[in-house]
This record gives sequence, C-alpha cells and structure tokens, in this order.
Amino acid sequence: MPPRLTHLDETGAAHMVDVSAKAITERTAVAEGVVTMQAATLELIRSGTAAKGDVIATARIAGIMAAKKTHELIPLCHPIMLSKVTIEIDFDDQLPGLRIRATTKVAERTGVEMEALTAVSVACLTIYDMAKAVDRGMTIGQIRLIEKTGGRSGNWHAADGRAG
Repeated sequence: MPPRLTHLDETGAAHMVDVSAKAITERTAVAEGVVTMQAATLELIRSGTAAKGDVIATARIAGIMAAKKTHELIPLCHPIMLSKVTIEIDFDDQLPGLRIRATTKVAERTGVEMEALTAVSVACLTIYDMAKAVDRGMTIGQIRLIEKTGGRSGNWHAADGRAG
C-alpha cells in the first residue's frame, strides 16, 4: 500500500492531524535557502549602507518572527511552543548572494520542520524587500529541509535522504 498523506482523511478532505497520542520528544529541524543578486548589491548589504537599514539584522528578526507564526501562515500546522530559533546568514561571493540557514528546536508532539522552512523563506523575502530598490533581479531559491531529528520517524538528513 502506498504511503498516504497525513493531512487528508479517508474521504480526501483536509484535516489537522491528531497528535494527542504522540509522545513529547525533543525535535529539531534545519532548513536553508539562498538569495542570489548582483555583486554590487551584495557589497551594499555587506557594507550596511542599504537605504532601508541593516538587511542582515532585519532578515534575521523576520525569520525568527515567521517561525513563531508558522501555524498562522500554513493552514494545518499545529501551534507549538518553540524553544529555539536561530537564523544564520552568510555572504557567498561565488553566487554572488546570501546563504540563509534556520535551526528550530522544540519539545513537542509534532515536528518543527515547517517552522524552519518558514523562517528561511521569510528571511529570504525580507532580504529581497530590503534590497529590491537596487536589484529587482534577485532570485530566491534552493529552499529545502537539511535535517530533522526526533519524533516517531526518527532522524532524517538530506545528504542521504534516509532516516537514520
């Protein structure tokens, strides 16, 4: 029997998964994404002289806020009490652009992957918003889950694509 989507009931209707019988365990997730841009835009951000202010600090705060509001943005996500959200933003001259990584942690009955993915997505969007006046050609991409730990399904790492 092929695996079924957990957010659909027997009739195919969307529903919120009942996690009440699951054990509370420590769970983490790491997601990443990139924003590519012109080299001059990257230098403007690096110098901290963008017209709208500190792009990196603002994107970091936006990512943290987004993780905390994931259940309000993604219809079937459970509200969870996050214990940790970190946003790392690294300059990559080879792109040129920025690499964004979000790490989320919780002790809950459900996973924290959507919070990490939402954090990365909103941090990327914030970077675009703050620098679009000088570079509307920026691209946002490669948003993906890198790893997750904990829960009934155990650990998963993108490097091998398998639980382990």
